[in-house]
Amino acid sequence: MAIIGALRQNGRASNQQIAELLGLTATTVSTRIRRMEDADQLRVVAVSDFTAHGFNVLLRISVSVEGRPASDVAHDLAALPEVVAAHLVTGSYDIDMLVALEDFDDLAEFLLGKLSSVRGIRTLTPAMVVDIITYNFDVAPIEGKA
Repeated sequence: MAIIGALRQNGRASNQQIAELLGLTATTVSTRIRRMEDADQLRVVAVSDFTAHGFNVLLRISVSVEGRPASDVAHDLAALPEVVAAHLVTGSYDIDMLVALEDFDDLAEFLLGKLSSVRGIRTLTPAMVVDIITYNFDVAPIEGKA
């Protein structure tokens, strides 16, 4: 848990830096990180800012599916380069997705061009993201239950 906490604070920290912080050896840190990665408990990734890469429009789109399994439609949608995340969900819709576009000029082509080519979409409900309050990159809460 302490190694993960150190990586959350500084994902670029070396094993030696983490070892010094935690009072361990660099070999121990390296071994534990490798073990967690091998067990699919940890993945160290770089995360970039949408706007820093020229994406100024963020959409949340809810999708209702008809005539095809929602999972198949979700996989087709996830293959589109503009789709940042696609989730199968319960409730009024079958799929929720997050889409990043460079500007509003791309909106019509994405909604009417690319999405219209995906078979099985019954309805789309797009919502413009107007402000990001939090965007937490932690994949899973790792703190133990009390």
